[in-house]
Amino acid sequence: MRRVTALFLTAFCLLPLSTQAAHATGYRYWSFWDRTGSTWTYATQGPATAVPSDGDVQGFRFAVSEDSSDATKPRGTASFTTICADTPTEHGKKRVALVIDFGTQQDAPSGETPPAPRTTCAVVPEDATTAEALASVAKPLRYDTNALLCAISGYPEQGCGEPVASGKKEASAKKETKNDSGPSVGLLAGSAAVATLAAAAIWQTRRRRSAQR
Repeated sequence: MRRVTALFLTAFCLLPLSTQAAHATGYRYWSFWDRTGSTWTYATQGPATAVPSDGDVQGFRFAVSEDSSDATKPRGTASFTTICADTPTEHGKKRVALVIDFGTQQDAPSGETPPAPRTTCAVVPEDATTAEALASVAKPLRYDTNALLCAISGYPEQGCGEPVASGKKEASAKKETKNDSGPSVGLLAGSAAVATLAAAAIWQTRRRRSAQR
């Protein structure tokens, strides 16, 4: 009886874990980066509040990531001197080198194709934010109601930081499957295992009582 009870508890405890594993989620969004030398670092401020200096290199990358530690860095190794080589200095303004990486087809929303990565040199007032520098060279930009950057140069056309199921499948497809098919396979399998072990426990108890009579 103790062995059956232990198996019952083990299956019951593992059920939430199997359910969580089947629902691993990332997010499709534009991440924002600073570069020092050849090293990209995830920005500690958003583009709307960050104020770059003349000579800075900043980057944007569109990809599916779970969080900042998992975020995909912009591709390319172009330096400030390369990106802004043909852009002369102007009094009262600064030059900011921007790397805009639209990502891969694998991370693209359904039906959309990412443009090729590009670099550009933004010339903006000395007190301009990164968002203002980006707007000067990569319109149209699109933001959501929470000021989250959703699109650069019109890409993507729709969506903004939406969750994407494990395997980079559309979260909407995941929800549709859940609504149409009921509980997930992992949940059903776990429930079946618990039910089977519970029945075995009851049968074992009855058997022992019959033998003791």
